[in-house]
Amino acid sequence: MTASAKRVVLASRPHGEPTPSNFRIEDVAVPKPGEGEVLLRTIWLSLDPYMRGRMNDGPSYAAPVTVDGVMEGGTVCEVIASNNPGFIAGDIVLAHAGWQTHAISDGKGLRKIDPAIAPISTAVGILGMPGMTAYTGLLAIGNPQPGETVVVAAASGAVGSAVGQIAKIKGAKAVGIAGGADKCRYVVEELGFDACIDHRDPNFAAKLKDACPNGIDVYFENVGGEVFEAVFPLLNFFARIPVCGLIAQYNDTESSAPKWAGAMMRNVLTKRLNFRGFIVRDFASMHGDFLRDMAQWVREGKVKYKEHVTEGLDNAPTAFMGLLKGQNFGKQLVRVGPDKA
Repeated sequence: MTASAKRVVLASRPHGEPTPSNFRIEDVAVPKPGEGEVLLRTIWLSLDPYMRGRMNDGPSYAAPVTVDGVMEGGTVCEVIASNNPGFIAGDIVLAHAGWQTHAISDGKGLRKIDPAIAPISTAVGILGMPGMTAYTGLLAIGNPQPGETVVVAAASGAVGSAVGQIAKIKGAKAVGIAGGADKCRYVVEELGFDACIDHRDPNFAAKLKDACPNGIDVYFENVGGEVFEAVFPLLNFFARIPVCGLIAQYNDTESSAPKWAGAMMRNVLTKRLNFRGFIVRDFASMHGDFLRDMAQWVREGKVKYKEHVTEGLDNAPTAFMGLLKGQNFGKQLVRVGPDKA
């Protein structure tokens, strides 16, 4: 009997919020590696907000997922068969295998993971793309100085939680924004932020202002929408705004300018605000520094992390749709297969 594998493909492009009908789960035969190739078994799949943009058919910084194509995503995999001299069966690797239980790779882009250093799931979390996004965006663009106020949206998530903790390490005041009392409590009591404001609170804007009596020097943007509207009036002269994501707007079907766009542009000029959008690969040269610093901070307990684990590839679409609505608490992972490490 031929061994079976499973994959999740993009069945159709969403209009607004993704729905279950936009995904299709397929059973396929486990592929066989050819010359110079390896067969990967997926252990951990990372779900991230950027994937929503890849579901659209339009110009962006990366090509969209094709209809009937495997949904893309970062993974931690085990090499289970190898015809490549650089890898042997049993190696644990960081890959970009996407939403599937098995994948073929020619070895390019694979990075071996040492399970003795940290749990292998961290390779797609605090020691992977989300952690590096926080590290590079905050330090290279935000450049927080001791005594300044750093505000970060989605503060309990994989990127935002790291941003605030790094800000504290650098001597800044860290104020988080999150959805719900439990997340806000975790951000302050477990992660050590100075404050965290619930964006669902009817008095959100006033409470954010109270938490930032000296204004905001760095705002790490993950959300956009109404959260940004509350932050914007509090930005100080020469404030730096690393723009990492706009999750509140990913499902928008209209692109008209908001009513406050004119006021924003005036303030960009008069306050000399520095907005910079970025993609983590813009700072690839900082990868070594990131791994050195973040691994040390995690070992020393200066940076903590939380993982939100969904079991089984079949549940990846539901978990992803929940991620876009803020239903996850911590880094969203899918355990696709057994973690023998």
